[in-house]
Amino acid sequence: MSRRARREALEGYLSILPWVIGFLVFTFGPIVASIYFGFTEWSITRPPRWIGLDNYVRMFTRDPLFWTSLKVTSSYVVMALPLQLVGGLALSLLLNIKVRGMNVYRTIFYIPAVISGVAVALMWMWLMQPDYGVINSLLALVGIQGPKWFWDPKWALPSVAIMSVWKVGGGAVIYLAGLQNIPPHLYEAAEIDGAGRWPRFWHITVPLLTPTIFFQLIVGLIEAFKVFTEAFVITKGGPLNATYFYMLYLYEEAFQNFNMGYASALAWVLTLIILTSTIILHVTSSRWVYYEAEERGA
Repeated sequence: MSRRARREALEGYLSILPWVIGFLVFTFGPIVASIYFGFTEWSITRPPRWIGLDNYVRMFTRDPLFWTSLKVTSSYVVMALPLQLVGGLALSLLLNIKVRGMNVYRTIFYIPAVISGVAVALMWMWLMQPDYGVINSLLALVGIQGPKWFWDPKWALPSVAIMSVWKVGGGAVIYLAGLQNIPPHLYEAAEIDGAGRWPRFWHITVPLLTPTIFFQLIVGLIEAFKVFTEAFVITKGGPLNATYFYMLYLYEEAFQNFNMGYASALAWVLTLIILTSTIILHVTSSRWVYYEAEERGA
């Protein structure tokens, strides 16, 4: 290696050194530490004490709140994820229509995706107030008595799932990029053959959009399992633990009860659940995700 090449290599290593240090200190280091703390009893005020698998045994055999929070979070994933996928796709189809001022509409629908989660939670808490909320007031105008939403054990979890649709603007932008990558000549050929809107959507749009749908599915799944702000700000896990999400339980164990060792074990179980779900989706994706490059033999 020439002297100039060695100098350029050294400059390159030095330029990425701050990122490497930051990654090791603030990301990789805490990850490794949390694995260790998951096998200890640690309350911050005292040094960690090694207890082996006791945290995990307690979790699966003696902790009803673990199963409650896992059941609530899984139910939320089943309810919220389809709403977000379908809602984002429907919104992107509307935003793909060529009308005057469409860029303004796209900006308006994207804005909710960048608003703070706490502000959004407070806004929905006001909208869904049983007595004077906007939604129940509108329902009363057509003779429907609205439910108590977040304050009813039967409606609390569906209310949080409905609230999640607020975020579909961010996903719609990604769908929109996928829609605009579909070659227009495919629609023109189908139209010449007499295909209507629904056959064109089902046989052209959906297959060519499956890579984008798959991406949204993975990202949405991870975000749904990590839901926290809504329960922390609005319901505090109630009523009757109806919205006691896994991340809320993890937060309370870590920062209210100071059971850092147990909280670390909870975090790793959630990580394994998300990782397993993602692997299953990835393995099964070959049956329904269409990649044009593979079709060409690339």
